[in-house]
Amino acid sequence: MMRSKILVTREVFDDTLAFLAQSCEVESNQADAAFSPEELARRLAGKDGMVCCLTDAIDAKLLAACPRLKAVANIAVGYNNIDVAACSARGVMVTNTPGVLDDSTADFAWALLLAAARRVAELDATLRAGNWTHWQLKQWMGVDIHGATLGIIGMGRIGQAIARRAAGFDMPVLYCNRKRLDADLEKRLNAAWVSKDELLARADFVVLQLPYSKETHHLIGAAELARMKPTAILVNTARGGVVDDAALIEALGAGRLRAAGLDVYEGEPKLHPGFLKLKNAVLAPHVASSTEATRARMAMTAAKNLVAALAGGTPPNLLNPESRQSSRPR
Repeated sequence: MMRSKILVTREVFDDTLAFLAQSCEVESNQADAAFSPEELARRLAGKDGMVCCLTDAIDAKLLAACPRLKAVANIAVGYNNIDVAACSARGVMVTNTPGVLDDSTADFAWALLLAAARRVAELDATLRAGNWTHWQLKQWMGVDIHGATLGIIGMGRIGQAIARRAAGFDMPVLYCNRKRLDADLEKRLNAAWVSKDELLARADFVVLQLPYSKETHHLIGAAELARMKPTAILVNTARGGVVDDAALIEALGAGRLRAAGLDVYEGEPKLHPGFLKLKNAVLAPHVASSTEATRARMAMTAAKNLVAALAGGTPPNLLNPESRQSSRPR
């Protein structure tokens, strides 16, 4: 029986490659050199499947150059790097890795929230620069987290994990979501469903945890930031583009917002230079899910999705079931 040929576009764990090699002929990229679109198309030509990352753009042009492709397994929950409609039209299955990173991402959202509220990055920089010379009562004052109101925009699995952690800080939770949670779950999370405008006006901390799409592009812009309390803190562990970065920089610089904790940015890995001038912005390089255990589970989940797809089955995390009914262009 002929083995499927696959491409793994970025460095993964040895266990992941060993699992894939049991049933597939694997071309890997353990050197972790990012492929240009042209190089990706060249390497993917003649392959049946791929394990990719959010840095890889899977679009109609690439698919046209790789007519043999049957499945794309993304090592991420988000999949805005993939043109799912184009994949479906060509009968290419697309999968992601939900569930395995919920708690790690929620932990990191709280890390950013705490760091922004208590000015941890500023304090660290001050001590490292040798600028702490004395103690005084009104020095480096932050803002309390306990008892404050937490607002969460996007109440999926990760949003709910963030809300569960709020109980330890005695925080009431407001949430905005396309669909309201059932009453029992709301009670367990101490969460109330409100409009986005009400959430922005009432919350002391606003955490974004929703997918990026055309509909959510600049969901938080100048108008939304103006509705927030000037004492509020914004945390984004969702996707770049959900926030208008230029508007956020302007609000932070003008003191119309206390602080922000950010893991994602528009056009990343490029960073708007305005962020670097702000002491009230805690910045991280898209690492919310980056723990050893979680990243290993993400990679293995993607590998299992791909193997299942190429074996003719339905992968556990199939995003486009309609692809199985699509006829592939010839």
